Amino acid sequence: MKSPPGTTMVAALVHLLAAFSAAVLAAAGGEQPLSKIGIHRATLAIHPGASVDVSPLLLGLQGQDQEWVTIGFNNPKPSKDDWIGVFSPANFSDSICPSENQWVEAPLLCTAPIKFQYANYTTSDYAKTGKGSLRLQIINQRSDISFALFSGGLSNPKLITRSNSITFANPKAPVYPRLAQGKSWDEMTVTWTSGYSTKEATPFVEWGIQGQIQILSPAGTLTFSRDTMCGPPARTVGWRDPGFIHTSFLKDLWPNLKYTYRIGHRLFNGQIVWGRQNSFKAPPYPGEDSLQRVVIFGDLGKAEIDGSNEYNDFERGSINTTYQLVKDLKNIDMVMHIGDICYASGYLSQWDQFTAQVEPIASTVPYMVASGNHERDWPGSGSFYGTLDSGGECGVPAQNMFYVPAENREQFWYSTDYGMFRFCVANTELDWRPGTEQYKFIEHCLSSVDRQKQPWLIFLAHRVLGYSSATFYGAEGTTEEPMGRESLQLLWQKYRVDIAMYGHVHGYERTCPVYENVCVAKGSDRYSGAFTATTHVVVGGGGASLAEYTAERARWSHAQDLDYGFAKLTAFNHTTLLMEYKRSRDGSVRDSFTVSRDYRDVLACGVDNCASTTMAS
Repeated sequence: MKSPPGTTMVAALVHLLAAFSAAVLAAAGGEQPLSKIGIHRATLAIHPGASVDVSPLLLGLQGQDQEWVTIGFNNPKPSKDDWIGVFSPANFSDSICPSENQWVEAPLLCTAPIKFQYANYTTSDYAKTGKGSLRLQIINQRSDISFALFSGGLSNPKLITRSNSITFANPKAPVYPRLAQGKSWDEMTVTWTSGYSTKEATPFVEWGIQGQIQILSPAGTLTFSRDTMCGPPARTVGWRDPGFIHTSFLKDLWPNLKYTYRIGHRLFNGQIVWGRQNSFKAPPYPGEDSLQRVVIFGDLGKAEIDGSNEYNDFERGSINTTYQLVKDLKNIDMVMHIGDICYASGYLSQWDQFTAQVEPIASTVPYMVASGNHERDWPGSGSFYGTLDSGGECGVPAQNMFYVPAENREQFWYSTDYGMFRFCVANTELDWRPGTEQYKFIEHCLSSVDRQKQPWLIFLAHRVLGYSSATFYGAEGTTEEPMGRESLQLLWQKYRVDIAMYGHVHGYERTCPVYENVCVAKGSDRYSGAFTATTHVVVGGGGASLAEYTAERARWSHAQDLDYGFAKLTAFNHTTLLMEYKRSRDGSVRDSFTVSRDYRDVLACGVDNCASTTMAS
């Protein structure tokens, strides 16, 4: 039967669009590693003498949600570009691949692996002997797992053989809890992932003040489907069932007390399946004078400690940043991850792997996120930018996997208070210009704070709405997102925003206190007295491949570091704030400044931040 005109072209365009999306990522300094695999071009080349063996076959016997496995493999006709793909579910044949239409033949394989590694990674003579082995870390992602040996490289994979399947003892178990602040200061939310629908079990959290009677709080359950994705690869080779995402609200917390909690599911036969016990410290009362420490960064991504996939590719700094935060966790009260969260870019298996990576942090302190281009942007989806950066996700996984205290999680902008801090978190992937709903939110967030109680006012966004020396901005003839500071600088100045912080540019840069391109005060490591202008800080070096800076140094650019790192804000009291920039490789402080200011200094008039006065009596 002859295909109707255009049907073959449509299928080709689907794959072309996914390839173009990968090319855009590559041009930006990296590429989602899984996008390198031409899985839809896979063919069969089964060799009866080839084998893949894996052990152990049953994981998580003591409740672990991640374990190391050993893979041994043999190929009588080896080549240097042979590779091992890790697949979950273990059955990755075209039987689970929906046909694009009745005229286009379905591909042999239609599901990308969840990770991969070259066969010669740890066996240098593999191309001669055909024998090799790997040690890989596997996490619980709600399904069985198998390992397949391919030849033909990543672009034209040929399936040689596959292993038996392995599984976790309870693949549906609740995993990867992540805390977030609720809509009020005395509320903490707990979000986690499991394989249990509400038809199988009731999700809840057992929690309470450490050492006292524990109570139970119910959890709501959400999920999303392939149909809610906006395009490839999220709708095609990158799709993977996200399981069920549960969120519970722990309310009426006592300030600063330590709480313990356990996530759980009560099966309908009465059995309870528990997650591990964790603890957190309740937030301070708004305005409370105490030591308060918040870490801020963007563009983290995920990496594999076993060396597979990305470790030496796009997100190589991610592990170091995560390690430094875990190492210093006792000195961190909250984390603000301002966009480009895990760079799944349409390969949904990566969201599980990211939440597993940050679990030691997110299960202990609130882990607040913002929307970035790699979460939200997709043509025709309502994003402010019509790029392909989300890989067809168009914000859906991010909005479900992490809780934010937004009035509308689709909009993803919100405010959150922590002690003496007020954070106004914008969504740069939706319009922020004057007259828009987001502009009204930003002004309300900035204007409604009581600076006597919360003197430290911080504006956060993913894309740079202030100042940056990135070459990709320079190539556009600007130092920011077009219409960024032009739309917002009057608000920052009027409401005396202390610091505005951004990601998107993969590196670090700090300005002088700057307004309308002019340093209102010289860049320094110490500021005191009345507010002059907002200091802008780019801290997008969380883990993704580094950006480049223009050769010409603007006068407002006070400090730069082209390396991986993160910022840490420490409020010692109502009059002293410290900002530190730390490198991820060793935790060393590479830049810092302090702000010392009395309340009368907050009220003092400066440039464009006081109304007109009159001499009338």
